[in-house]
Amino acid sequence: MTTSLKHPTTVPKRSNVPDYVADRYELPPVPKTNGVARNAFARPTARRARWHRPYLLCLIISDLLCVMAASWTVISQLEINRVTSGFEGIVEFQVAAYAFMPLLWLLLLWGNGAYDRRVIGLGTDEFKRVFRATIAVAATVSFIAFGFQKAGGEGLSRGTVAFVILAAMTYIIAARLLARRVLYVVRRRGRMATYRMLLIGSLPETLFVYKVVARNPKAGLVPVAIHLSEHVPASRRSQAPVPVYYGRDLVDLVRELRADTIAVCGSAGAEPDELRRLAWQLEGTGIDLVVAPQLTDIAGPRVHIRPIEGLPLLHVEEPKLSGVAWLAKNTLDRVAAAIGLILLAPLFLLISLAISLTDRGPAFFRQLRVGHEGQLFKVWKFRTMYTDAEERKSKLEAQNETDGMLFKIRDDPRVTPVGRFLRASSIDELPQLINVLKGEMSLVGPRPLPAEDGDYLGDVRRRLLVRPGMTGLWQVSGRSDLNWDESVRLDLYYVDNWSLAYDLSILWRTVGVVLRRKGAY
Repeated sequence: MTTSLKHPTTVPKRSNVPDYVADRYELPPVPKTNGVARNAFARPTARRARWHRPYLLCLIISDLLCVMAASWTVISQLEINRVTSGFEGIVEFQVAAYAFMPLLWLLLLWGNGAYDRRVIGLGTDEFKRVFRATIAVAATVSFIAFGFQKAGGEGLSRGTVAFVILAAMTYIIAARLLARRVLYVVRRRGRMATYRMLLIGSLPETLFVYKVVARNPKAGLVPVAIHLSEHVPASRRSQAPVPVYYGRDLVDLVRELRADTIAVCGSAGAEPDELRRLAWQLEGTGIDLVVAPQLTDIAGPRVHIRPIEGLPLLHVEEPKLSGVAWLAKNTLDRVAAAIGLILLAPLFLLISLAISLTDRGPAFFRQLRVGHEGQLFKVWKFRTMYTDAEERKSKLEAQNETDGMLFKIRDDPRVTPVGRFLRASSIDELPQLINVLKGEMSLVGPRPLPAEDGDYLGDVRRRLLVRPGMTGLWQVSGRSDLNWDESVRLDLYYVDNWSLAYDLSILWRTVGVVLRRKGAY
């Protein structure tokens, strides 16, 4: 895995200096092109991947315009006397609203890491930092207003300041969501705005990381090659989707591949000395080093680093399936289900009528499913198949396109014309709001599986620790396009890393998946 770090074998010595003194003082010079900056005025190492520079510049300009737009929005809606209270004149107010506030926002966004290239474009950490910057702006403005308030004078309008700050945060988050959407489109259409990555490790470990990374092009990580940490026969190496190397100098290989990131996978990062030497050799090269540990499917909030005598220990917390956040989740489920059923009642009536006109029979279909802690319940759905669908299932077993405990056919002849539309639009699952209201299901959770076989042993049984959901990580990650093992892995990841913010994120992503009709059949 490592490259050669040996010093020259011959060391120049002075003729009148003893050998042990020469060995002590006549050391090879440290390469000037490698290593960290030695003084406070040295320029930081330039990254080999530079797509983030124009993106960050666009974010900075966008944030400045958003703050100015927030000030203009509030000013245009309020009386000028109310807005400028606490200022000596309109000029001072204009300077504060359109110069001081944007610069303050920019400074605190930067201070809270909202322009860190490692968090932009993916995940929720970018927006968390924007929220922290918002709190910092509010605290700073309050402190300054209190410090410069004249005795007995009229203070700065607190309501106006609050509205400006909240409006600015809303505009900034909306603009960053739009910028992220543009970034995703660019990444889908080509390999621009991406990180070219070399994977290091054993063949199974690197192929697993390749599969995970390739499934999510939004991350912008493009594996271009694999460097094996152990020798593998050529017949196995030929099965890899990218070129496979062994025994090469990593820095030279990265430069040859025009890569900018080295990813150490699994057991390849288990030897601390080897990994440390690799990190040393990458200093000053502009190449990023990332580690994909063997501890997989554990989200960041559950992992804490506890260094002991220079040894970083990863402490993994237990999943939190109780507490105030869990109570809030259950309350949100019930309230949202009740409101949804009331608002959707006319639509339910129209769909029921359409189903009855297509094929005589009940409008709703109820099937036995396994729920929380193995309790059985009947799930509500709009009937999308003909009434004799169960009798015809045995004749179609050979055409099953999925594995595991699922039965799916892309062009199932048992599905009615109306049912095909309901499935593609996911409207057939809306009656599950009844199950949510009864506490049998949740808005977000693992998929509710049929109770026909009852074979919920091993890892699969762990998904029963939470209520099944109308939507979940499986739905926003591919739905019916996923195989059984991948669906189970996503469900278990959700159980182990649940949070209320994660639920809201999945609900938001579900809207886009449903509109695109991705994996629905």
